[in-house]
Amino acid sequence: MMEDEDIALNTVLGLELNRVFFAVRETVNKQKIIEFAREVLQRERAEAAESVLPEGPAS
Repeated sequence: MMEDEDIALNTVLGLELNRVFFAVRETVNKQKIIEFAREVLQRERAEAAESVLPEGPAS
């Protein structure tokens, strides 16, 4: 259930980010949006990878 909520939230956030990106006219500001989105995505991927890793030796 929580995964479905995460997917829905990510979809809404992605659509909102897309809307903002196209509303912004300046290339410099678009680049800032892209960099911010990449940082957030990398941070989330790192956190997800940490939560998947086993705590003990692999069997």
